[in-house]
Amino acid sequence: MGGAFVAAAILARLGSRIGLPTIPLFILAGILLGPNTPGYVLLEDPHDLEMLSALGLVLLLFYLGLEFHMDDLKTGGKKMAVAGSTYLALNVGAGLAFGFALGWGTSEALVLAGVLGISSSAIVTKILVDLGRIGNAETRPILGIIVVEDIFLALYLAALQPIISGAEGVGAMLADMGKAFGFLLILAIAARWGTRIVGRLFATEDNELLVISFLGAAVFVSGIAETFGVADAIAAFMVGLILGNTGSGDRVRELVHPLRDAFGAIFFFNFGLSIDPGDLPTVIWPVLIAIAVTVTMNVLAGMLTARIYGFGPGPTANVATTLLARGEFALILATMAAAAGLDGRLSPFIAGYVLILAVVAPLIAGRSHWLARVMPGGRAQPPPAEAVREPEPEPSATGR
Repeated sequence: MGGAFVAAAILARLGSRIGLPTIPLFILAGILLGPNTPGYVLLEDPHDLEMLSALGLVLLLFYLGLEFHMDDLKTGGKKMAVAGSTYLALNVGAGLAFGFALGWGTSEALVLAGVLGISSSAIVTKILVDLGRIGNAETRPILGIIVVEDIFLALYLAALQPIISGAEGVGAMLADMGKAFGFLLILAIAARWGTRIVGRLFATEDNELLVISFLGAAVFVSGIAETFGVADAIAAFMVGLILGNTGSGDRVRELVHPLRDAFGAIFFFNFGLSIDPGDLPTVIWPVLIAIAVTVTMNVLAGMLTARIYGFGPGPTANVATTLLARGEFALILATMAAAAGLDGRLSPFIAGYVLILAVVAPLIAGRSHWLARVMPGGRAQPPPAEAVREPEPEPSATGR
């Protein structure tokens, strides 16, 4: 485990010098030190880090839930719902069509719909902060789209789990989905009307007790969720949603941050351990086609979002390029697909797709003015002034 942390830290430090996000670098560290590449092998069996990886996944989604507020649905209004739904319809729809076109199977196509359809909150957040765009007019719609993606994410994972797990017959599948949605409904009711009671249970001035309490709640509820056929990740998201709306929400968010970073790195590193680079050439053409589809759909979604909000070519290009990256959610789906025994080509495909987009998307976002110039009315778009990194800003609790 120590070697995994050190390797991830070294590559992340090197990558930060050239402006690369950490997620693909953590995965790359796992690939280079795994059993499928020549040279030194840190871990022969990825299962050695399985429990720590699962904890990283739980904490990633728990933090995502903490960042989501019920009030975001009210303040965003109709425009947010329309823009988010449009983005999902274009990208998830294109992902589903692409999945069926590959011919790998129905369950695989449903997984690919989510992989191609949901952007990476971690990388989107990093792009907005690093490029100094937190205060831009288009940032609010970007975060609004992410909020809509969060809601879709909860429903999508709950519906997908019983389908890819191979429930026998339509009746069994519907029963599994009913149990999953029933469990989520209980958590949703608690999030809507039970925050005052939950807040009292978690009210303490002692940080040690608060850390133990929220960590225990997130992991325990995630474990229970698995017995109901709900993905542990989405249960952790719901627990974070509940606690984030209590009086202790800000402290929990601050205290869980280093835990999320540390064990999230192990999750991405462990995913890299399971990737065989030799499999990547077998899926390189599907990966490149998928990237082309994603870029096309993001540009189209950006143009439609611009029409909804009345943006010019510059903000339109920013919306299209900022939301381009794919990351943690795609890897969650890869983990679920592997556990369900789906087509073995999914893991290398998702790895290659995420790695390329996670590296390329921030670079494209920083040069969005190139795209703006070829849009209607964008010929006279000047290149933006060099962004000044703000000291500590993070988007308010609207994003994943």
